[in-house]
Amino acid sequence: MVNKFWFEAKNINCFKNGFEVIKDLNLKITYSENVILIGPNGSGKSSLIEVINRNIYPVITNNSRLKIFDKELINLWELRKRISTVNNDIKNRINPNLQVFDLILSGLYGKYCYIQNKSEKDSYKVEKIINKMNMSNLSNKYFSYLSDGEKQISLIARALIKKPDILILDEPIANLDYKSKFFVIDKINELSKLKTKILCVTHDISTITKIYDRVIMLKEGKIIADGQQSKVINSDNLKKLYGIDVEVTKNNGIWSINRLSK
Repeated sequence: MVNKFWFEAKNINCFKNGFEVIKDLNLKITYSENVILIGPNGSGKSSLIEVINRNIYPVITNNSRLKIFDKELINLWELRKRISTVNNDIKNRINPNLQVFDLILSGLYGKYCYIQNKSEKDSYKVEKIINKMNMSNLSNKYFSYLSDGEKQISLIARALIKKPDILILDEPIANLDYKSKFFVIDKINELSKLKTKILCVTHDISTITKIYDRVIMLKEGKIIADGQQSKVINSDNLKKLYGIDVEVTKNNGIWSINRLSK
C-alpha cells in the first residue's frame, strides 16, 4: 500500500544554538493537501522548514520518528528534487542583470546565474511555466527592474521548473506593499491548478485563502491548533497564538484581524 503522507513526525524535539525550537511535534501531512502554517515570529515555523529540508536534525529517542517521503534516511539530492523552497534570502543571491527567463531556467541546474549552452528542451520547459503562470510580460525583464511582487513570482516560477512534489513558501508576502501583496496572493491561488502541493509558512492571516485545505497554528515550537480553516481560525485561537485580544473577520474570502481595545 502506498503511503499517503509525505511528512510524518512523531514526538520530535529539535534544538538550535542550544534552544529548543520544536517541542514534541506530532504531525502528518498528506500528498493531497495544501497546508498553511501560521504563527508569530519566533514560533518555530522556520525551524520546521529546516527540519523538512534536513538542515537541522531532531533528537533521536526510542519514541520519536521522522519520515519524509516515507523514508527515515533520505538522499539529500532526492529531497532537493522533490521539495522546492522559496524564502526571502534567495533574492540577495541573484545577479540583478539576470533576465527572468534565465533566472527560471537556472532552477533546472540549482544555480542562480546565467546558464551557457541551454538546450531547446530546457527553454521549452521555461516557456511552459511562464505561460502557465501568465507572466510572459516579465520574461525579458531584468531581475533588478522588477517590483518586489514580481521578484517573488519569478522565484516561485524558478522553484516550480523542476516540477517538485512540494513547494514550500516561507513568508511569501513579507515586506510587500499592498499591490504586490495581492498580486502574489492571486498568483499563489492560481498555483493550486498545478500538481505541486503547497506548504506556506506565514505570520500574516491575510495569506490564508481558499486553496488551503488545512491550517496549522504554531506557538513556541508547539502546535496549538490544526484543522480546516472554518474550525481553526477564530478569535480564541488567534488570541492564544498572538497573545492579544483580537476579533477575526472574513470578507470576500480574505481573513483579517482587528485588535480589540485594551
